[in-house]
Formats: sequence, C-alpha cells, structure tokens
Amino acid sequence: MKKSGIAAIAAVALTLLVSGCDRLTQYSLSEQDVNRYLQKHNDFKKQIGIPGVVDATIVLNDLSSQIGRAEPGKVTLSGHAKVDISSLLGAQSADAVLTLKAQPVFDKANSAIYLKEMELVDYQVTPEKMDTVFKTLTPYLNQALKNYFDQKPAYVLSDENSKTEALAKKLAKGIEVKPGQIAIQLTY
Repeated sequence: MKKSGIAAIAAVALTLLVSGCDRLTQYSLSEQDVNRYLQKHNDFKKQIGIPGVVDATIVLNDLSSQIGRAEPGKVTLSGHAKVDISSLLGAQSADAVLTLKAQPVFDKANSAIYLKEMELVDYQVTPEKMDTVFKTLTPYLNQALKNYFDQKPAYVLSDENSKTEALAKKLAKGIEVKPGQIAIQLTY
C-alpha cells in the first residue's frame, strides 16, 4: 500500500476517533428535545397591568426554540399568546406572536437548564388596533416572563428519559450553546 493510502486511512481513523470522543465528553439536546419539554411543561398564565387602568390575562403556548442560530450563545423562543384585556375602554381580546431571547444557564443542583435574562424582543398583535394597549403592557409582560423563566426550567435532565441522559445528569458540569443544540459538558 502506498504512503498516501496509509495516510488517508489514518486520517479517516483519526476523524472517527475524534468525532466519537464528543459522545464521551458531552450530551447534546436538540431544539426538538427542548421544544417537546417546553410544550409539555409550559404553563405561563399571568395577570399583569396597571390596576384600574388596564389589566390583562396572558396565556402563552406553542413555544418553540431556536438554539444559537439568531445570536451565538442565546436561545430564541417564539410563541403564541392569548390576551384578554380589561381597560377603561372595556373588555377586548387579542392574539400575539411573541419573540423572546434568553441566555441558557445550567443549574447543576437541579440538573436543569434555565433561560435567564429573558427579554421580549418582538411581537405582532392581532387585531392591529390593540397594538397601543399591548405596547403599554410590554414592560409588565417582559418582567413576568423574566420571573417565570428564572424559576421554570426549559429542560430538566431525567433518569427516566434514557440511560445516556441519566448518566449526563450525574456527570454534567456545564453547557455550551451550539447552533441547533445545547451541549452538556460531562466530567469523569
């Protein structure tokens, strides 16, 4: 066998070895994993507003994540909000599509990933005539979302999901955000 053939085989073997090592040093959660968890465990329902002036009940559902795509190291969530508003103008309803941005943080004690520094970055409200009222509520909504996601994990490692995830739960030391996934770094 020629030297170039041996070098090619060695290069392929080295590539396979290095790519296999990732599985030994990290456990990856895909956007789909996080989305399934959010769909199952999200229960954001909040009463916000300025008492006597404008009050709103907001229910957030259909959350989906984009991990590390729009901004490196960040998670972007989009979701649908059903908004029931009571104001001096009477009762009204609206639907909104929200875009949120957050910093994923690993909490080793709870084996959980939290979305810290949550921020409402964009919204579209229907009907459009509700935009002014919704804009008045956005600082309150922003704070409510921040408080909710500071306390409610976006994903919790579980012994019940798989043997690999159970092992990751025991050996996790931190996370790295990559496009489309959160890589949980393992320590042995």
